[in-house]
Amino acid sequence: MSALPDRAVAMLAAVHTRPGLTRAEASRVLGIGTGGATEVVGRLVDERLLAEGPAAPGGGRGRPTRTLTAHPDGPLVLAAVITHESWQVAAVELGGAPVAALTGRHAGDPADVALGRLRTAVTGLRDRYGSRVRGLGVAGPGIVLDQRYLDATGLGWTGVDLWSLWPGADVLVADNDATLAALAESRRGAAVDARLAVHLRVDAGLGGAVVDAGRLVVGARGAAGEFGHLPMGDPAVRCPCGARGCWGTAVDGTALARLLGEPEPSDPVTYAGQVIAHAAAGDEIAAGAVGAAAAALGRGIAGLVNALDPDLVTLGGLGADLLAAAPAELDAACRAGLMRFRHATPPPVVAARVGEAGPLTGAAERVWDRWWELLRR
Repeated sequence: MSALPDRAVAMLAAVHTRPGLTRAEASRVLGIGTGGATEVVGRLVDERLLAEGPAAPGGGRGRPTRTLTAHPDGPLVLAAVITHESWQVAAVELGGAPVAALTGRHAGDPADVALGRLRTAVTGLRDRYGSRVRGLGVAGPGIVLDQRYLDATGLGWTGVDLWSLWPGADVLVADNDATLAALAESRRGAAVDARLAVHLRVDAGLGGAVVDAGRLVVGARGAAGEFGHLPMGDPAVRCPCGARGCWGTAVDGTALARLLGEPEPSDPVTYAGQVIAHAAAGDEIAAGAVGAAAAALGRGIAGLVNALDPDLVTLGGLGADLLAAAPAELDAACRAGLMRFRHATPPPVVAARVGEAGPLTGAAERVWDRWWELLRR
């Protein structure tokens, strides 16, 4: 596709952010007249990039304006997520809605996952939708260096080339799952209006990201946000990353197992969910372990708040579960660790609104961002 004028790309991005935007609303958002908006929309409809839906209801005078949505034959991006147990890939239309998805489980072999079934699924969706597919975004359960190479210590993976999922793609981006979940929260979740937000995602370990005015703080090699490896845990506990005392080992399923005197679980995420469920059912021993893990999470949050000065902290994965299961313990530990001047107005700590869809949603958003850039060239 040839390059588009900046205001046409801005129109696409506006409709992507707010599906159902009317032509009149879009003209106000973009700061162009209604005649200019009509011209831009006409071109985008002709090129099957946008569609106009039924007129929006309203009691105002004059001719009603129609809503702008994804074209039924319009562009799609693919978003893939690898977890410690499974994989998923979805085709996502303008506006963020998935139109198709494929899922599967894996046994931890990167050749089987990154070079096998997931790549087959990506190829299948590309074949199904053809030239409509503009690119692929991938969320991985570990450090992703240079937006390409995945090191997932919990799985024993080192340097797995995620670009092998679609060799030669015009747009292919990859990042850590917690980082992409943070982006999703800033675009479509609880952190939309935040100036500076910290997102934490507890899975098999802990990851996160800082979003500054809607932009990810990614670091020199894209590995920023590995908060789970701050030395805020027990120095006697060695993390799979090789360090001792990592914060993530104090808040995940392995932490709950140690607190309960049980062996390290092979599947810490499922195990943690079971312990939290037992606590909710009245098991006092399980509740004590959950409360201790929630307190460890709260203490670390206080450290990040003191250091980064966010106006919001969002929690995803098991972090949201700990917040729901032991809010008093988490809040008390967090407040105890805050500097005095923050006590009157501490930043809210809330569950992620996008939830488990965060990594996939964020992966799709990264591809759309890159596609906007290509359209302007």
